[in-house]
Amino acid sequence: MLIEFKFSNYRSFRDEACLSMEATGLRAKKRSLISFKPADLLPAAAIFGKNGGGKSNVIRAFWLGAQFIRNAQRTQHENSPVPIKPFLLNDHSADEPASFEYTYVLDGVKYIYGFSATRKNILREYLYYAPKGQRAMVFSRENQYFMFRENSEKKRRELISAAVAENQLYFSVACTMNEPACAAAMRWFREYLFFSRDYTDIPEQLLEYSEDPGMLKAITSYAINADLGIEDIRFEVKNAELSVEELSIAGMPEEIKNAVEQFMQALSASPNVAEGSLKMGQVSATSFHAGVSRDGSHTRYPLPLEEESDGTRILMALAPAVERALELGGVLVVDELENGMHPLLAAFLVSKFQSPDTNRNHAQLIFTTHNIQLLNEELLRKDQIYFVDKDRRDGTSTLYSISEFSTPTAENILKGYLAGKYGATPDITPEEVW
Repeated sequence: MLIEFKFSNYRSFRDEACLSMEATGLRAKKRSLISFKPADLLPAAAIFGKNGGGKSNVIRAFWLGAQFIRNAQRTQHENSPVPIKPFLLNDHSADEPASFEYTYVLDGVKYIYGFSATRKNILREYLYYAPKGQRAMVFSRENQYFMFRENSEKKRRELISAAVAENQLYFSVACTMNEPACAAAMRWFREYLFFSRDYTDIPEQLLEYSEDPGMLKAITSYAINADLGIEDIRFEVKNAELSVEELSIAGMPEEIKNAVEQFMQALSASPNVAEGSLKMGQVSATSFHAGVSRDGSHTRYPLPLEEESDGTRILMALAPAVERALELGGVLVVDELENGMHPLLAAFLVSKFQSPDTNRNHAQLIFTTHNIQLLNEELLRKDQIYFVDKDRRDGTSTLYSISEFSTPTAENILKGYLAGKYGATPDITPEEVW
């Protein structure tokens, strides 16, 4: 579970921004909260704001930090730049470090991990944990100077630090060497964080879940329950193995054919592989809609997946991530949740996380949206509503919660937002229509 995410000097955010999932003392919808001490946690957070205000940069910062943490030991070679994008609308931030910090809970243990970096190197990095409620340091780093606790793991951690380059994260390198505390903390980033995928990835996702009937059933269930006109979906899985001899496919570029041949020959040279073959998989999905035949009888008619609307395919692309997050108690991060979908359909997805009946494992959803219908407090608490606004004078974005405003309990949030009370709305004047 995520407790808090902080970042600074990334894209349009010059100063530190904080997305907190800790609930305030509101009495509304307490049943939806995730029980935790000292403060209960929110199952969802919605980020609103105008186009170009920077709300997508919150999601990008979250994703960039997580991806770098997961892969820094593999992607950061000697001269590789650290993949950050600092604030550029002044004459000094480009040379200053960007910072990312995640505070989260996994298996009952609270972790705080963060790093600061320029494009050239890691300037600061740290990991703390509280296995028995008392916060303790796993490691701390200032440039290439590393600090460790005085315990049985210190010597091992010092040996690992000697292998960490200036542009690499100690956290990532230590995990490849099976350092226990780091490996345990890394599981949250690798197994419990999910990011939305575009509907163009549906064929890849279907292939990924082709041997998981429960997930294919979930995709079908979402499509049916969302009232998209779909009554059923059928999946056809085709698996095949191609030998080296079968690679002489007409039209295959010679360089690709040679590369695949070399790969398969390397496989066949392995003592654990009897012969070189390349497994090929294909999954097709066909939806069935109600129709009327010539004689007036009601019949189901097939429709290829590519003929479905963008909204339908977006929902189907999101369904596996939603189900996996709910199943594992993970965190799902989505940019523009309602993209291509009806507002009520977006509310349907949010309700999956808000309801303790469907969110039994304490999953969380973080999303940006333009769906102002979610501001009616029938679904979200006030402390689950965030705004992002951009300063016209210096171009900096700011992330803030509606909890920072003194709003009466009965105040109409939607009306106040449209009136510009909380900022983060476009300053436009519609043309007069006669």
